[in-house]
Amino acid sequence: MLPPALLLLLLPLLPLPPALGAARFEPTWRSLDARPLPAWFDRAKFGIFIHWGVFSVPSFGSEWFWWYWQKEKIPKFVNFMKDNYPPDFKYEDFGPLFTAKFFNANQWADIFQASGAKYIVLTSKHHEGFTLWGSEYSWNWNAVDEGPKRDIVKELEVAIRNRTDLHFGLYYSLFEWFHPLFLEDKFSLFHKRQFPVSKTLPELYKIVNKYQPEVLWADGDGGAPDVYWNSTGFLAWLYNESPVRDTVVTNDRWGAGTICKHGGYYTCSDRYNPGHLLPHKWENCMTIDKFSWGYRRDAGIHDYLTIEELVEQLVETVACGGNLLMNIGPTQDGTISAIFEERLRQMGSWLKVNGEAIYETHTWRSQNDTVTPDVWYTSKPKEKLVYAMFLKWPTSGQLFLGQPKATPGATEVKLLGHSQLLNWTALKDSGIVAELPPLAPHQMPCEWGWALALTNVL
Repeated sequence: MLPPALLLLLLPLLPLPPALGAARFEPTWRSLDARPLPAWFDRAKFGIFIHWGVFSVPSFGSEWFWWYWQKEKIPKFVNFMKDNYPPDFKYEDFGPLFTAKFFNANQWADIFQASGAKYIVLTSKHHEGFTLWGSEYSWNWNAVDEGPKRDIVKELEVAIRNRTDLHFGLYYSLFEWFHPLFLEDKFSLFHKRQFPVSKTLPELYKIVNKYQPEVLWADGDGGAPDVYWNSTGFLAWLYNESPVRDTVVTNDRWGAGTICKHGGYYTCSDRYNPGHLLPHKWENCMTIDKFSWGYRRDAGIHDYLTIEELVEQLVETVACGGNLLMNIGPTQDGTISAIFEERLRQMGSWLKVNGEAIYETHTWRSQNDTVTPDVWYTSKPKEKLVYAMFLKWPTSGQLFLGQPKATPGATEVKLLGHSQLLNWTALKDSGIVAELPPLAPHQMPCEWGWALALTNVL
């Protein structure tokens, strides 16, 4: 029996008991996959991904810079180093140059709040192994010992929780390209498990207990199966005992073969946008920069998606039951470049008008229209509302919708951001024609896509 005084000291370190009456999850995919997804995630619809790390220092080509330069020896990357750095320069030498000199977590939080996003996911560690917190399992290769000399994860977590209504999430790469223990395990065909036992799992438990992320976005299995990572054992702890057991959501990247098959919600692949309804909750993780997740100094203006293209991604994704996770890459000194900030604020201004057709909506019986392309539907069944989001304003001023079945005397049509009800007429078999108001450009509710709220349609 422990003395009472010692027991009191140990209490903060002991795992929390599961909530009263809560179901226990076994460390099997069958049990874990049956866990209901916390409701906040489906309601949120839109999040911001942040890829930031030592790769932001060369900021050239891709966040996979180290791999492309040292492992694949792609000429573009080899020549970049030859032309700009001394011959004995190593990737590790970029560490002290990752200064985060102008990183201001409050400023970031304010931009994310203005974007209309409801959650963020920060890369706590990418495949290069550099942790954005002071990990004792990553000696001298973390943001507290090297570079910024700051706990980036903590600063952003505090700012997000104090200044916004966003949920705080973390990305974590399970493997590391060049870690000697991982390479040794790989050489043994993953019969050895030195790397997950001494590095991955201790870090995962640490970030969950310390920062309490409500999204845990795993990535990078390195070709190793989930049993190597002990993913089911970790997730059972996460869902049963962790401080975020009731609210945390996880993705599907927990080992080779789990993607689009196991986990809380599916990502299936990067930039995944199927264009049709899926039976399982999913997320479209995608980039504003068409070619990279990390910041690129060599990106040209046409390498960035326009706000029209981003609105289209959001509308399509939500209509098909997904969430959009839109990525930005900050610079090495911790600034969010003007083009990323502009896109985030533009999305926020669009959502101020049209958020009613996005947040807390459900999919409808049709995802898009049969008569007019670029019209996508969402619904709020309790309120008897269907939303028709259209990406092109018809020159005729009439919007033909082939799907909704109107009820004379009960159906109402409203343009979000415009005060008056619209006139409409029923089409012969099914569908309606909505008469859009004749508005001058400065009178338009928004610039890049619009939404009709249809009341009492079938």
